[in-house]
Amino acid sequence: MSHILSIQSHVAFGHVGNRAAVFPLQRLGHEVTAINTVQFSNHTGYGSWTGEVFSAAHIEDVVTGLEKLGVLDTVDGLLTGYLGDPAIGQIILDLLNRLPSGVKWLCDPVMGDVGRGFFVRPGIPDYFRDRALARAGIITPNQFELEFLTDMTIATLGDAREAARRAHAMGPEIVLVTSLIHDQTADTEIQMLASSKAGHQFLVSTPRLPLDPAPNGAGDCTSALFLGHILSGASLDSALSKTASSIFALFEKTRAAGRRELALIAAQDDFAHPAAQTVTAL
Repeated sequence: MSHILSIQSHVAFGHVGNRAAVFPLQRLGHEVTAINTVQFSNHTGYGSWTGEVFSAAHIEDVVTGLEKLGVLDTVDGLLTGYLGDPAIGQIILDLLNRLPSGVKWLCDPVMGDVGRGFFVRPGIPDYFRDRALARAGIITPNQFELEFLTDMTIATLGDAREAARRAHAMGPEIVLVTSLIHDQTADTEIQMLASSKAGHQFLVSTPRLPLDPAPNGAGDCTSALFLGHILSGASLDSALSKTASSIFALFEKTRAAGRRELALIAAQDDFAHPAAQTVTAL
């Protein structure tokens, strides 16, 4: 069991941010301490919501409280997602210096998506590209985010592999590319690519289910599961296989429920006991 500090958004209703990350990690057997960067009534995909983005001072105050309790000394992994305010990015960088050496930081550079463009505050994309990548051990960008981070257009699988290598050169040991679609991806499939700085790259394909609207929070859950498996000692290809299997099962149960929100509770056994998903070494 590892102790993971998760700094992400929070919603009262639904499953995004910490609400999509904490429970899956707990089902994998990990202890999780959560710091919420926002508290909204619901995720922004609904078009309207209430609540507020917490200030950087608020986040720093919570971190300081944890430090005084000695909680930071026990952290094995740091998971970050939607920031809300670019000033929180600096707090995370400072936090790394207060955590034990060797802590794995999985940075999900949440900032935009294909078809939507950027949906975060100005300054956050630049923070991820210019500051966070140099310190992060693992990043989990979607295709749009990887294109921005590496200044590449990804049209082919070769492009995706090269973009991952460029990202490695900027710092991260592991790159997980989520929601990958290229010129060889079948219309009925969606892929993920896992890459290590050592040169190993693996691809996994799962069926693309017709979910309309697409549920929010799947990327947050993906990052959490992937980090959980890595911290449990899984190899890169095994972590990819288990994560892809769990997320596909989550989508299946969400579709069966006929709901917009992820069927997180229904899929909990698929998190704890994922089926094997075929992974291809590239």
